Amino acid sequence: MESYQPLSRSIAGKKAIVTGAASGMGRATAHLFASEGATVAITDLDQARCDAVVQEIAAAGYSGSAEAWALDVSNPDIIKAVVADIANSFGAIDILVNNAGFAIPADVAEESYEDSWEPTLSVMLAAHQRMIRAALPHLREAEHPRIVNIASTEGLGASPGNSPYVAAKHGVIGLTKGLAVDLGREGITVNCICPGPIRTGITDAISEEHKTIYAKRRVALRRYAIPEEVAHMTLSCVLPAASFLTGAIIPVDGGLTIKNA
Repeated sequence: MESYQPLSRSIAGKKAIVTGAASGMGRATAHLFASEGATVAITDLDQARCDAVVQEIAAAGYSGSAEAWALDVSNPDIIKAVVADIANSFGAIDILVNNAGFAIPADVAEESYEDSWEPTLSVMLAAHQRMIRAALPHLREAEHPRIVNIASTEGLGASPGNSPYVAAKHGVIGLTKGLAVDLGREGITVNCICPGPIRTGITDAISEEHKTIYAKRRVALRRYAIPEEVAHMTLSCVLPAASFLTGAIIPVDGGLTIKNA
């Protein structure tokens, strides 16, 4: 019998990029990674908000650290420039978390539908592959390269009035599966997390009363999650020990997708 082989569950010293890290799940992920000893690139649209998260992380006294970059993931040229600057500053890229996103209601019968379609697909699908392609030369040099794409339970089903978002999130799942196959031979893992009802800026407009009604009706755990609960699953996917996990589509939804009634 072969001896037991211990696998590392530490990301101390790893260099990570998190998009959409100024708030919500991205911010929680950045805090968690820094608390585990990683160096994190905080990227989001607004430099000041990114700087604020860096200051939060510094004040927390974690063993890891963070730096801030303004990043518009809808702009391919800016993606290339920012990823190159991060790699130059950090000396490496080991982990990429594609988290940036937003939600715009869209009625397919209205002229304004196109105003939602283009930016939604750009930010929440095209940007994922562009971030991955920009980071790929550096990930190829990493000892334990990890990519995590944040999709949604809307990538596993659909809600009304939301079809551009639904299409983008279904696309993220397909992209994850395709790239897991393409990059597997190089040991680069690509996984996808599908959050359900989470307390983020996207859900802030929903009243507490309606959150409660929805959760009790649809969610097995009968509540909304906090961003940190998603961040911990993201951490699990990027551990060195997660070396045989790739192409996985992981709902973090309190049982929403398995509850029939």
